[in-house]
Amino acid sequence: MTRKQIKEQAARYAKFVEWSDEDQCFIGRCPEIMLGGIHGSDEARVYAELCQAVEEMIELIHNDGGELPEPLGGKKFSGKFIVRVEPALHRRLVAKALAAGESLNNFCAKKLAQA
Repeated sequence: MTRKQIKEQAARYAKFVEWSDEDQCFIGRCPEIMLGGIHGSDEARVYAELCQAVEEMIELIHNDGGELPEPLGGKKFSGKFIVRVEPALHRRLVAKALAAGESLNNFCAKKLAQA
């Protein structure tokens, strides 16, 4: 695999750089390709190092003969999923949704979007 092919492949994967109050630094992640993350005080540098780390992981996976995971951007999602919760939590969520004048689905979707 050429350097250009590796870069093209790496560009297909989602990369996130977020501030961590707990760690007091930026943390860059690419959960589709690697566990852990890149830490640092400069957001742009963390992103650049994250991109490099993803390229290195792709190269390692390729050299080991492994299969790369399908990027999330290429997957089709139905927009539906089932969440199993304790009955008491289910009851509280229904009560909170009713109090907000919303369906349980809309109430939960808004809460999930805030997460």
